[in-house]
Amino acid sequence: MDPHEGLSLELDDTTRMRAIEWALQYRGDVTFTLLDGTTLKGYAFDCTNGLLRLDMEDEERVTVESNSIVSISFTGRDMAAGKSFDRWIERYIEKRLAGESAEIPSEPLD
Repeated sequence: MDPHEGLSLELDDTTRMRAIEWALQYRGDVTFTLLDGTTLKGYAFDCTNGLLRLDMEDEERVTVESNSIVSISFTGRDMAAGKSFDRWIERYIEKRLAGESAEIPSEPLD
């Protein structure tokens, strides 16, 4: 199983670090529920020495102890879902070999 929008996980001591790794790989917002019931929604970008850092929706950066996280929900759209750099390179090469312009416009983020 890979992280995807809509996935929610209840955590325990055996699953916590793997779920946090998924949150770090995910390219969208994640909602974390803490032991005290607080929820934090943002983009997780680092977990070092048991401290998870994330950029919140309001642009505030927060740090939370990873062992205080009881659930993780992948709530934001993964901005890179369905896109493949390898496929982009293949299309680029195909166009160049065909003598066509190699500009390949990116998809809109909306």
